[in-house]
Amino acid sequence: MKQDVRRKKHEVKVEIDATAALIASLQKENGEIPWSLGGKTDPWDHIESAMGLCIGGYISEARRAYEWLAETQLEDGSWFASYLDGKPLDRTRETNISSYIAVGLFHYYLITGDVEFLYRMWPILNAAIDFVVGMQAPTGEIYWAKNQDLEVDRMALLTGSSSIYMSLKCALGVARVLKKEKPGWKTALFKLGRAIRNGYHLFNIAKSRYSMDWFYPVLSGAVTGAEARRRIDQSWKKFVVEGMGVLCVSDRPWVTIAETSELVLALCAMGDRKIAQIVFNWIIDRKFDDGSFWCGFTYPDMVIWPEDKISWTNGVAIMAVDALYQLSPASAIFSHRFWESSEYTLSVR
Repeated sequence: MKQDVRRKKHEVKVEIDATAALIASLQKENGEIPWSLGGKTDPWDHIESAMGLCIGGYISEARRAYEWLAETQLEDGSWFASYLDGKPLDRTRETNISSYIAVGLFHYYLITGDVEFLYRMWPILNAAIDFVVGMQAPTGEIYWAKNQDLEVDRMALLTGSSSIYMSLKCALGVARVLKKEKPGWKTALFKLGRAIRNGYHLFNIAKSRYSMDWFYPVLSGAVTGAEARRRIDQSWKKFVVEGMGVLCVSDRPWVTIAETSELVLALCAMGDRKIAQIVFNWIIDRKFDDGSFWCGFTYPDMVIWPEDKISWTNGVAIMAVDALYQLSPASAIFSHRFWESSEYTLSVR
């Protein structure tokens, strides 16, 4: 049995080589990773791509990706929502985007053990998380963004706040490695988790059509145990097309590789690896000739759309493979058990 598992891991590792190579081929000399050839870059997806690179063994490329973030960070600790050819495309300063560097850096550390790089990046991370915590509402949710005039948009998104919850956990993980005390971050994490679990009325319900609003509270670890199981079961038929994957939006016939891979991560986080494996098997062959994954496809006509080869789609697919087959030391980063029973345990309930 152990030999079979080792052989399966080898086969999967060979499969993700081409996937990681696609991401590396899109990376620019300055470390920036755009969505696709000639496409825009947004920092959240840039980090997702960097995580895929790191799992795939492209350590120096991942490091360059984080150095690009250090070079482009704004004075208040945030980043613009998107860039094109090195220039700001959307000057909105989103909290979700600005906090995700914590997940990327903690992921990088778990794989490399490079404490020196964490120390170098600490001022960047510290400023980013302070920007986000400063955007927390009294009721715990995180406001979405500041616009280009630096006015606060007080809308809160469940997906975005859930992602920030994961980012705060990882930021505290980095702080623990570096022996930094950040009690304000822990308080913010507690308040945010309570809002996500008990305050759905605080969030923009128009986004409930999106599958990410369904599983992100589970993926982030804000919702765990029996509550997580109920949440996944409750909307499974709304978002899952059996044998195909996960819809991006419940009322549109578009299955995406990214959302399907993220559901796999959420299921693995819960410990439901058997179902996670079944779901991932639905998309394992949805690839171009070079081995990289499609972005998505329509059904029932099975038209690949869009036809671009997307960096972050391949990044999260690699992360799903890692969660399933433990290819890297960061394979359990989303696992609820990891955060409950490891040295990074956070008492935030």
